[in-house]
Amino acid sequence: MARIRVRIARVPSVLALSLSTALVLTATACGSDKVDSADSPGTKGSKSDDAPVVVATTTWEGAFAKAAGAKDVKVIVPSSAQHAPDYDPKPSDLAAVAGADFVLYAPFEPYAAKIKEAAGSSAKLVEVNLDNDADKASAQVTRLGKLFGTEDAAAKWDTSFKSEYGTLQKELKDAWPGGKAPAVVAQVFSLWSAKMTGAQVAGTYGPEAVTAKQLSDLAKKKPAYVFDNVHMTTGEVLPDSGAKQVEIVNYPGKDLDLLAVYKNAADTITKAMAS
Repeated sequence: MARIRVRIARVPSVLALSLSTALVLTATACGSDKVDSADSPGTKGSKSDDAPVVVATTTWEGAFAKAAGAKDVKVIVPSSAQHAPDYDPKPSDLAAVAGADFVLYAPFEPYAAKIKEAAGSSAKLVEVNLDNDADKASAQVTRLGKLFGTEDAAAKWDTSFKSEYGTLQKELKDAWPGGKAPAVVAQVFSLWSAKMTGAQVAGTYGPEAVTAKQLSDLAKKKPAYVFDNVHMTTGEVLPDSGAKQVEIVNYPGKDLDLLAVYKNAADTITKAMAS
């Protein structure tokens, strides 16, 4: 997911400026008001002529961009935000969007329309499929590498990722209780972690609120574990069922390390299966 780029100073569109001044938006209490960035060493606050400026709505899109080879990546929603879709972009966030070469967003994010308006005509809007399924993540990184003109970097990351992912799969299989693949129920956005574990998926739930009938049906499956989504958790999903709930984190941290998401999930699951 290198070409010579010539940067031409541009004035944000009237729409972006008017939107920035008209909006009086504040961050939610769960995050700071600073834009996260992942500049490479020695380039903080600047960019080389052949490196695209990428603005991503969250660390998830930002991590895909970094894996694809982008070096100048700015993230709008702070990594400290527990539930990124609840964040309200501020005028300063929208101003950063207006200066980007690429703007990465997910269509389900409620602020996507504001981001698209603020981007103006110069930035390329890129819709990103936020899914940590290994195959989909590889495809996303490869796609972004082609868009950014950083195919070599994207390919190098993908090779390293596939090797590490295979290692994690083996370690998780070795940790299966009794040497048998456990039965799990997974929140739909955490299904990727069940696949990595090699677990038997007895059922899924979410993202909508789980009904009493759904809970009853899932409990009848007698899963050993519930792989919940920490960003959308509603508490214990199957209380009194005997299933151990494991909280899976989907969003990368401020360092935009996508591979760390898989390592952390594997570590969390391994500890749960060992206890």
